[in-house]
Amino acid sequence: MAQVGQRYGAWGRAAVGAAVLAPGWVSAATINGADLSVFWGIPFAGILLSIALMPLFLPNFWHHHFGKVAAFWALAFLLPFAAVFGPGLAAGSLAHALVAEYIPFVILLTALFTVSGGIYIRGNLHGSPGLNTAILAIGAVLASFMGTTGASMLLIRPLIRANDARRSSAHVVVFFIFIVSNAGGSLTPLGDPPLFLGFLKGVDFFWTVRHIFAETLFLVSALLVIFYLLDRYMLRFDAQKPRTDPTPDTHNLGFEGKINFVLLGAVVALVLLSGFWKSDLQWDIAGVAVGLPSIVRDLGLIAVAVLSFKLTPASAHAANQFDWGPMQEVAKLFAGIFLTIIPVIAMLQAGANGPFGAVVRAVTRPDGSPDPAMYFWAAGLLSSFLDNAPTYLVFFNTAGGDPQVLMGSMATTLAAISAGAVFMGANTYIGNAPNMMVKAIAESRGVRMPSFFGYMAWSCSILVPLFIVMTFIWFR
Repeated sequence: MAQVGQRYGAWGRAAVGAAVLAPGWVSAATINGADLSVFWGIPFAGILLSIALMPLFLPNFWHHHFGKVAAFWALAFLLPFAAVFGPGLAAGSLAHALVAEYIPFVILLTALFTVSGGIYIRGNLHGSPGLNTAILAIGAVLASFMGTTGASMLLIRPLIRANDARRSSAHVVVFFIFIVSNAGGSLTPLGDPPLFLGFLKGVDFFWTVRHIFAETLFLVSALLVIFYLLDRYMLRFDAQKPRTDPTPDTHNLGFEGKINFVLLGAVVALVLLSGFWKSDLQWDIAGVAVGLPSIVRDLGLIAVAVLSFKLTPASAHAANQFDWGPMQEVAKLFAGIFLTIIPVIAMLQAGANGPFGAVVRAVTRPDGSPDPAMYFWAAGLLSSFLDNAPTYLVFFNTAGGDPQVLMGSMATTLAAISAGAVFMGANTYIGNAPNMMVKAIAESRGVRMPSFFGYMAWSCSILVPLFIVMTFIWFR
């Protein structure tokens, strides 16, 4: 898989190679978070702040050197940790993060990104409140099956083309980010990276659709109604100064790269298979036990990505302006995140007596039981400004990290963590990877998008009141 494999980043391949070629270093010991200082969390905070701030204040530097920044923070954790606790524990932690979590995570994202990028929707629609609302609703459904990234990349270009004759279309893209790039991906592990990480941790594939379907239906329905009314209002102003549609009606509606619909079904089948197939057969890879279902899933997803790239017509890739840049950025940044989060998770698992005891106590009631409302807002607010995937992991482990317990007696808490991480990723441009990708595509097509804080004015006035209502209904 030359084309896809190259995009995991040079230092990502080097890290995998180090874990595989030096199995003798791997130790079976685990990190005792109670013995760590909060200063071990500095690299994790550093990489997340870099992701949040550097694209805003140092865009040129970030564009050319984000991989080096991620590598810097990863080494800022690994090298001191190896010096203090020994290379065995450091190598064992590295191998577990890469083999058990990072590599499956990136393989799934790559497959979804490749398949969705090979589907081009041909033709020119004419934007109207009804049509725009329908596209957003379709995107919300697709997001849980092809990922928020896949659904966003599939639909944002035809949506922009449909509205390119209108003078005011930024609000269309803003609601697209709210609904398709975030809220719609809340029902399956395919939808959003946090839920896939939960799936890798042992959360049942259909658990989220059973436990946060009502919350998702409420949020998406409310946003669609608000959008429809707002779009009708905005259309009145567009009608006063009509513009010529720059997209000619020269093609009938249709699809290019139809083979990717079949391959998308293969992605869903492979993920489902890995969740339901139980096998005692497993291999030791760099000290990490990897079961046969996981290996079949990952090799199958790699094959799907390769087939998609090879079978998709070049015209479909060209029309979609498909390139590996976004996937390369995600792969490199998440390698750093998955490594620097190792001590943070260990400290959170130490509970109230660990270095992050204040965080645990903040989401815990006086009687010692978890407070779902606090978990919802804590996970959500951090997901607004940091990446929602590691934020989910942090609070998943803060709540104990046992998937059976979380799916059972603590189901409301896990639902709160899941909903907060997925829904509130829409609060800022940096809360979820598709947000920035959609913004960049819209601006390249001439849409005047709100500034960073202008976008937050939209989210605070529309999303936050809905989240407050949801808190009182479901997470008290």
